Amino acid sequence: MNTETPSAGDLLVRIGGIVSLVGAVATLATVAPLFLGTTPLPAPAYFVCMLMGAGFALAAAGVVRTARAQRRAAEGA
Repeated sequence: MNTETPSAGDLLVRIGGIVSLVGAVATLATVAPLFLGTTPLPAPAYFVCMLMGAGFALAAAGVVRTARAQRRAAEGA
């Protein structure tokens, strides 16, 4: 069991990880037909692949938010 209190950016990091994972799975599903010689997926499937970068950006924003909150707490103490 985790006894730490959740910090400011934990939720953003978790959401970013999930969104990035969805984008990674979409990327694998989109690239696989190109290697297998089957018909490629339609264009909207390629747009879902962009979630991988968006998830990374969300997670990075959560890390920055946590770091800033820790810095403010350290300065206040």
